[in-house]
Amino acid sequence: MSLDPQTTAHLVAAAADITFVLGATGMIEDVAFGSSELAPAFAGMRNWVGRDWAETTTPDSQGKAREILAEAGTGAARARHVNQQAPNGPAVALMCTAARTARGHTVIFGRDLRPLSSLQQQLMEALQAVERDYGRLRQMETRYRVLFQMSAEPVLLADTATLRITESNLAADRAIALLPGSAANRSLTDLFDPSAGPRLQALLSQARAAGRAEDVPLRMAGGVRDVLVSASMLRYDDNSFFMLRLATGQAPEMRLPGGEARISSFLSVAPDGVVVTSGDGSMLAANPAFLAMAELSSFGEANGENLGRFLGRQEVELDVLIANLRMRGPVRLLQTALRGALGSTSQVEVSAAEMAGQGQPAYGFAIRDVGPRIGGSNTARGGGMPAPAANLAELVGRVPLRELVRDATDVIEKMAIEAALELSSDNRALAAEMLGLSRQSLYVKLRRFNIGGAEHSEEEA
Repeated sequence: MSLDPQTTAHLVAAAADITFVLGATGMIEDVAFGSSELAPAFAGMRNWVGRDWAETTTPDSQGKAREILAEAGTGAARARHVNQQAPNGPAVALMCTAARTARGHTVIFGRDLRPLSSLQQQLMEALQAVERDYGRLRQMETRYRVLFQMSAEPVLLADTATLRITESNLAADRAIALLPGSAANRSLTDLFDPSAGPRLQALLSQARAAGRAEDVPLRMAGGVRDVLVSASMLRYDDNSFFMLRLATGQAPEMRLPGGEARISSFLSVAPDGVVVTSGDGSMLAANPAFLAMAELSSFGEANGENLGRFLGRQEVELDVLIANLRMRGPVRLLQTALRGALGSTSQVEVSAAEMAGQGQPAYGFAIRDVGPRIGGSNTARGGGMPAPAANLAELVGRVPLRELVRDATDVIEKMAIEAALELSSDNRALAAEMLGLSRQSLYVKLRRFNIGGAEHSEEEA
């Protein structure tokens, strides 16, 4: 059965993105599209009817086009990559093959290679990104290895499950009088005197619970004096390791009474953050819970930093809080915000007191994360949520959105001003600074919301 060129083109269009029907001399007699995405690029190609198909390809593809036509006559045509010129844009890559019909026509049908090219491009970009990341990782690992081995501080890495030592630097090998590398695969407990076993287990337990444990005096196996050992937890994929640092030399004697020692141990594992600052707010000590809330990996990142960098919606809040501690004594359950080093913000309650017997002024802060409770059972300090906010759901549909937004904004402004006044002990100038307002703007809002004493304070100012 013989088919006319148009019928032949439409039959193969379903199996190809574009189909050319050529006469015996290679002239284009018809073009059919099987891809709606390809048709716009070749919108004017029907005007090429009567032209040699090979001449409608790009110069670098004309030789391959003629080879396709020649092989079609032998019945062994191979698929070839041909760049087909487009009347309305750049050339389009096609994978073309040919078949000869009984009436002597040649049917060229091709597949659009642009989706494949796009995937190949994405794959190449992904491979290049992986190579770059792998190179950076190798550089970081090399730097880590160099620093690890050059460190003058003895450091050991041990598997948390088996307590087998996986790595040790040269300083650690010298500290335990072993040849370099010979500490690997030994048990951590073998390095210490049996009498130090309970304290070693307590040290590791604290590191598991809090992520780190401070210096504990332990006696090395065969040694005559103690060394200070601290531990931290490291996690890599599904594995975790203890990193132990050994401070050689005579360890100081622990003189804490039993009760104070227990309190100190509790504070190091307490779920609430505990911070001790100097009189100007510089941090002197902090427990692991606070470091986690502040998104810090170690106290070294916080040591000497002002607590106001993390605590309070504005840094001036800490100055107000310390001023209240000096003049009025302990502060309880102050609601504020804690800003993490990586940008997170959490709602917290702060209780603080001045620490006696320190020589220089020092303050202790207990910080509790109350984020999950905010908006649940908590209410404003003024004795419950104001009616516009409490009945917001009931007002939807009854009151226009513009009025709802205006009322909600007024409620928030009033609550913020009252909180600032409470925090600043009714110091209007300081409250204005905390709110980012001028004193005149604050007085206007005080009169607007009928917060008492506005006129009197303005006259005094």
